[in-house]
Formats: sequence, C-alpha cells, structure tokens
Amino acid sequence: MKKKSLWFLPVLFLFQFATAQPKYEFRGVWIATVNNIDWPTHGVWDSEKQKLEYITMIEKHQKNGMNAMIVQIRPSADAFYPSELEPWSQWLTGTQGKAPVPYYDPLKFMIEETHKRGMEFHAWLNPYRAVFNTSNSSISDDHISRKHPEWFLTYGDKKYFDPGNKEAQKFVVSVVRDIVKRYDVDAIHMDDYFYPYRIPGKEFPDDATYKSSGSKLSKDDWRRSNTDSIIQALSIAIKQEKRLCRFGISPFSVWRNKDKDPRGSDSQGGQTNYDDLYADILLWMQKRWIDYVTPQLYFYIGHSKVDYAKMLDWWSRNSYGRHVYIGHGIYRASGNEKDWMNPQELPNQIKMLRRNPNVHGSIYFSSKSFDNNPNGWNDSLQNTYYKYPALLPPMRWIDKEKPWPPIVERTITNDSIIELTVKPDPRNLIDIKYYVVYQYAANSESETFGNIPEYISKFVMKPEGFVLKEALSSKNYSYRYLITSVGKNNNESDLSEIAILVQPGGKWEFYKP
Repeated sequence: MKKKSLWFLPVLFLFQFATAQPKYEFRGVWIATVNNIDWPTHGVWDSEKQKLEYITMIEKHQKNGMNAMIVQIRPSADAFYPSELEPWSQWLTGTQGKAPVPYYDPLKFMIEETHKRGMEFHAWLNPYRAVFNTSNSSISDDHISRKHPEWFLTYGDKKYFDPGNKEAQKFVVSVVRDIVKRYDVDAIHMDDYFYPYRIPGKEFPDDATYKSSGSKLSKDDWRRSNTDSIIQALSIAIKQEKRLCRFGISPFSVWRNKDKDPRGSDSQGGQTNYDDLYADILLWMQKRWIDYVTPQLYFYIGHSKVDYAKMLDWWSRNSYGRHVYIGHGIYRASGNEKDWMNPQELPNQIKMLRRNPNVHGSIYFSSKSFDNNPNGWNDSLQNTYYKYPALLPPMRWIDKEKPWPPIVERTITNDSIIELTVKPDPRNLIDIKYYVVYQYAANSESETFGNIPEYISKFVMKPEGFVLKEALSSKNYSYRYLITSVGKNNNESDLSEIAILVQPGGKWEFYKP
C-alpha cells in the first residue's frame, strides 16, 4: 500500500466523485440452466466436470467484481437438487428424472462454493413453465404434469401450470417453501414468466378455468388477481420459513405504457407486465410482498420505443422503498445492434444508474456473455467500475440490527509480523456472514475512510473468526486497520479499530487510536 498523506485527500475525493463507485452495491449475474444456456455445458453430465465448470464460471465473475449469483435451479418444474416434489432436471443429466453421476447435490454444492467466495446465492425459479417443448422435452413418469394433467395448459410448444388453478398454485408454493426450508439460499428470485408472452393470433386457453371460477371480475382482472395471489402466498411462505430470506422479481422492462395509464412510463412496449403478462409489479411493491425488483432494461440508451434512460428514471421513481437492481442485456452485444456494439454503452448505463439513490445495483444477462469479454467490458469492470469490492446493500425493513464489532487480539512476533486474532463478540444475537478488513494511512479520518471502497483490504468468509498475519518489514509509514462484522441481512457493525505505528528502523508498536 502506498503512503497517503493529507494532501492526497482532495485528489481522492475527486476521484471518488468522478467514478462514483459506491461502498454498497448489488452486482449480480444470471446463470441460466434452461437449455444449458450458461451451465452446465450441454453434454457435460459428469458431476466432477460440472463442479469444475461452476467454480471456473463464478471465479470469473468474482474477478469481475460481482457479489451475487442468480442461478436457475428450477427451469421447468424440474430440479437441480434432490426433491420429493419434482424430478431431476434434464439439463443436469440429459434425461429428466435421472440423478447425477457420481451422485451429488448441485444446489448445496453451488451455495457453498458461492458463499465461500463472498457472494450471495439467489435461487432463480420459473414459477409456471412445466414443459419447455412439447415435441422433444424429456418428461419423466413422476413429473407433475403426468400426475395432475388437469393442472396444465398447452400454449404454443410449451405446457404451463394453469395460473387460475388453486391446487397448482399451492403446489408451486410448496416447492418454494421446501427450497427455503432445506437450503441456505439468500433469496428466491423469479423472472417475467407468469402468464406467458402472447403468441400472435393465439389466446391463452384458460377460458374454462375462468368460467368455472365464477368470478365477477373481467377476465384480465381475474388473471391479474391470480398472479397477485401466488405472489402474496409465496411471500408469506418464504418469510415463515426464514425471515431473512429475500424475495425478488425480475419483470419485463415496461410495467405499463403511459398511453394506457398515466402512472405508466414514457414508452411504447409491444407487450407489458400489466396488460399482457398480468403481473402488477407496482402493487406487489406497494403491498410489500417483494423485497427487490430487477426490471429487464435490455434496451440501449436512446432507444426509440423503450429508452434505457427513461425506464431507469421511471423504475427509480416507482420503487416504493424497495431495492431496485437494473437488468442489463449485455447478451445483445453479440448481435448486430449498432448501439450495443458501442464500448461505452454499458459504462454509461452504470454511471447513469449510480447517480440515482433509489437504484442499488445491477444484474447481467447472462453469464456466458462474459466469456468473450464483449466490447472489453470485463476489463472495464475490473479496472474501473468494479475495481474495488462492494458490500451488498442491507434491507433494513427486514432487519435493522447490526452485529457487535469483532473482538480483536493483537500481537507482533519476531518484531516483523503483525498477528490479529479476530473473534465474534459473544453478545451477538444474529449470525455473522463475514468480516470486512479495511487498511489505510494513519493520518486519515477513520469515519470517512471506513466508507470508501478503496480501503477495503479483504472480505473474510469465516464467521467463527480468523487470524490475520502480515509481514511489516517493508512498511515505513503509519497505518490503521479497521475490522467490521457483517450480519446475514448485510448490516455492518460499528468499526473495530486496530492501530499500528510503523516506524523506520524496524520498530513496530501498537498505539491507541
């Protein structure tokens, strides 16, 4: 670490203002398993090779500065984990219902490897898709569509749970409850497939369900009420199982166009959440049923019909106090869209969202898009926009309690090595997730520098405590350590300051800050 004296402070603050890299920021990547889009590679059915692929993939994202993986674990009423409710996924083993060989629990493995690297694991589920392709999908004998065919509707080449069928809804809720109960997932995440996107010239075949319901609502309002009811039921089930588990939705970019509703956005979306997918996202946030929303703003800045800048502003103004993470469509850089081939498109999107206090981060679709470093964006993230690590933003409506600062014992051995033994404070009533180690010049203000990402030395993913050793022989200036604890809801403790006076000539001693 280079010596920093007081004259350096104005330069540092100017740099921070220019890059606007926040200390708290959600940085996620979608990992799609349906059709083997991202993982595992199609045909790689060997368990050990799958594990290696997953580790290689998330370490690439860790290098890029990401702190959350959003992994599709239930793409089509099937499972990337052992389940009594649904069969093993065909995209895991090649055949639906076939267990992995050698046997392992992919979900447990992925959660552990993701957490080990300081990242959150959000379990991504498709709620209603049951058969991906009615012509060629592998469907096991124990698949729910065979057990209860009356729960399902065929639309196009896919089969869906009937959203108006209450038994089907209960089944989906039971699947989610089972996951939250058995696995240490940080969140349940659902994308934009509630009622399916319209197929031109074809009506979704739920007329019989609508008539049998006896509802006095219009068919559109009835469909929206069906979607509302499962979101509310899912929210209740998740929080009943684990209070700190989050619930997030990633909707299509447009809630509703302004020409249909004055509350809508200045956009011309061909299909919208409210009118076509029957997903009233604003209601769910107003009712506090969900904790975060990730609108898929896959359009570029200045798009004639769905402008990224306008949509960013609209979603930030309609967050209702919930977190907003922007979905970036970096996969489009591999197409022929001129604007997505501009190396500045993604950096400009990041800079734009960081200027808005109601937006808390980004999620990128999808993992595979980073493989070829599109437009040099891996380098842009590593060297500039995600150069310094970020803490995940806490959701204080779930839990405001901060953990106690860690207890730190200090020794110097052989006059050249500092050894810090860090332990959790026994007064803690909440689980520790990890520790943050800050290091910076002794003549700086700790209250200020504890909030600057540049001075985060490392995250230590050992809730039980750890020992930090560092050789001092090359140091010829004074510097400080700050160590904090972070709880399961990402609330950070107060600072536990460890000050070391390092003097030329081989003399090292502690002093009280």
